[in-house]
Amino acid sequence: MSVRVRFAPSPTGYLHVGGARTALFNWLFARNQGGEFILRIEDTDQERSEKDMVTVILEGLENLGIDWDEGPYFQSERKDIYLDACERLLEAGKAYYDFSGPGAKSEEYRQYRELPLEEARAGIVRGEEPAVRFKVPSEGKVFFSDVVFGKIDVQCSEIDDFVILRSGGIPTYHLSVVADDIEMAITHVIRGADHLSNTSKHVLLFEALAGRVPGFAHLPLILGKDKKRLSKRHGAASVTAYLEEGMLPEALRNYLALLGWSPGGDREMIQFDELTELFDLKRVNRANAVFDPAKLEWLNKQYLSTLSAEALFESARETLQKKGLYRDEFDSTRRSYFLSVIDLIKSRVNSIHDFAEYGIPFFTDEFDYEEGAWNRYLGGEEEQPEDQRLDSLLRFRNACADPEFEFNLEKTEEALRGIAFEMEIKAGILIGLVRLAVTGRAKAPGIFDVLVTLGRDQTVNRLDRLLTAART
Repeated sequence: MSVRVRFAPSPTGYLHVGGARTALFNWLFARNQGGEFILRIEDTDQERSEKDMVTVILEGLENLGIDWDEGPYFQSERKDIYLDACERLLEAGKAYYDFSGPGAKSEEYRQYRELPLEEARAGIVRGEEPAVRFKVPSEGKVFFSDVVFGKIDVQCSEIDDFVILRSGGIPTYHLSVVADDIEMAITHVIRGADHLSNTSKHVLLFEALAGRVPGFAHLPLILGKDKKRLSKRHGAASVTAYLEEGMLPEALRNYLALLGWSPGGDREMIQFDELTELFDLKRVNRANAVFDPAKLEWLNKQYLSTLSAEALFESARETLQKKGLYRDEFDSTRRSYFLSVIDLIKSRVNSIHDFAEYGIPFFTDEFDYEEGAWNRYLGGEEEQPEDQRLDSLLRFRNACADPEFEFNLEKTEEALRGIAFEMEIKAGILIGLVRLAVTGRAKAPGIFDVLVTLGRDQTVNRLDRLLTAART
């Protein structure tokens, strides 16, 4: 039988990283096995479900590169399937009407366990609104095998008769999820370990409805560094939030894949196609995973430094547009310049947003000089007189402005160091002055790379700007 898995989020909030990890593992397993990935929205809780959240969840999946073969199906549109399943269980004597009301104790609702179906329905005709409970066998065990947690058995005596249809005809999670899995021919249920306690009930329902019991794999929980379940108190907890913070989808996806799973060895950067090829449920660890934002940021930095400028183009453009630094010419006549800037600064950034911060001197002439850098190179912190420093900067400016001067990496460095030697000034001081002039900062990528990227005219203009500011 072909593998069929499903991801079934509830649209009561954003796509949490735990849900995203579950979706990713289902997707990787399906693609690895040549199977199908079904998307199902469990929106039967109408009071808490929000239509806008459906859109957010779908966008989160798409951003992570997770597509689906079927769906999205909405449980709110499938009520007839659940009511039919409930009726079949009642007719087979595997469920019963419970007239005891909400909050009833076991001995109260069990009095209706053997009530004849016709008599129970007579009560409904009189206007009573009972719930429906599944009739758990009085003896024996429920057995199932879990890929992560191994073979599990639960005594039936430890399972209460559970509600499958609430008063008013509302299907419960237990009934709807099993009816859906049967109707959609799901072969493997991959979900969080917090559902492990539900599985014995679901196995009973699968068997009672004559459905094929799927294979199970319950994934370890994701905890914060304080070893408590990951939540908003640990910072960002959703896919949307991390992407908004400047994490690359590739890095977030890679990091989620390593939460509770390992390909073996100490590899940490794994491309998407290779993840698909390597993924094996048997390598999922049953120990809870710890979400470390610092590790995610480190992995994000690795992706930023290794991806091509073309691969980063869209993300960088988006963040620059938000800061008002992007110009239409970067899409056309100055695209090569834009790509060269991305290549220059990508190894220095931790997030996509840093492209706007580090990119300011490359995309606008309107930037301020860092106070600390100004004080160091134009204040009294250096031993050479200020006039001597400015004269060396002017000489370098004039050398760059000469149309006969070859404005490249080798020649700009040669000229700067030659001037520093002749003027008896430390090369590091002159480099610092040039860096301050062209970027406004004390730290930047290699200064000669910066100069060549900016070009002769922009470099000269910025050197003039600093010389004017220093002498006024």
